Amino acid sequence: MTAPAPLPDARRLIEVCEATWPPAARSQVGAWTIRKGAGGGQRVSAATENWPTTEADLPAAEAAMRALGQTPLFMVREGEEHLDRMLAAHGYELRDPVNIYAMPVGELAAHDAPLTSGIPVWPPLAIMREIWAEAGVGAERLAVMARAPFPKTALIGRTEDKPAGVAFVAIHQGIAMLHALEVAPHMRRKGTGRNLLIRAAQWAAGEGAETFSLVVTRGNHAANPLYTALGMRLVGHYHYRRAPLTPERDMP
Repeated sequence: MTAPAPLPDARRLIEVCEATWPPAARSQVGAWTIRKGAGGGQRVSAATENWPTTEADLPAAEAAMRALGQTPLFMVREGEEHLDRMLAAHGYELRDPVNIYAMPVGELAAHDAPLTSGIPVWPPLAIMREIWAEAGVGAERLAVMARAPFPKTALIGRTEDKPAGVAFVAIHQGIAMLHALEVAPHMRRKGTGRNLLIRAAQWAAGEGAETFSLVVTRGNHAANPLYTALGMRLVGHYHYRRAPLTPERDMP
């Protein structure tokens, strides 16, 4: 019996996350990759280092992000403890530790879910935009979805024959990544999130994906148990460090 292929590692999945949830622009500044988020959230706004950095490299990244109107923000990946220590020494605040999950797409797609519990739709319908907006996913994040390359889709979930949740999924080099899964508050604890995950995996399998993945903050105590219950494997972590806000220079 052939052993299953190993899952992609954390570095690879972070690359897939960016490919399927892309920043408005990206540039190289010295040792850094600088991203223009255009209001699309931390994932598309954080700088990352291209090789191990030193104190001498930090001002260039800070200046580049401030020139974009962004508070300096860095993603710290596994193995970048030196960067984490340097930023902490400069007063950078730890923000949103993130878990990275993955599993073979066929394993998740094999679960049962009603077809109407996750209907692929592109572009998103008005009711989908309303559910996202209620959860704080506004025009800027919808713009991220719009600029993501195909194959991609949004999904509208129905529970008890009512619109109940939404999600976005896109594929990069055989790896599907789920983003922006939101369930309407009055429809929670009814299986909507579970069904949307399964239907997203079924769509991805139909598009030829081999791996299904997502990222979620460690503090999301509803989502993490759901993902592990469905068999998703924790393959890595990352977190952010943000410069302390200064009223004369930064917006909250």
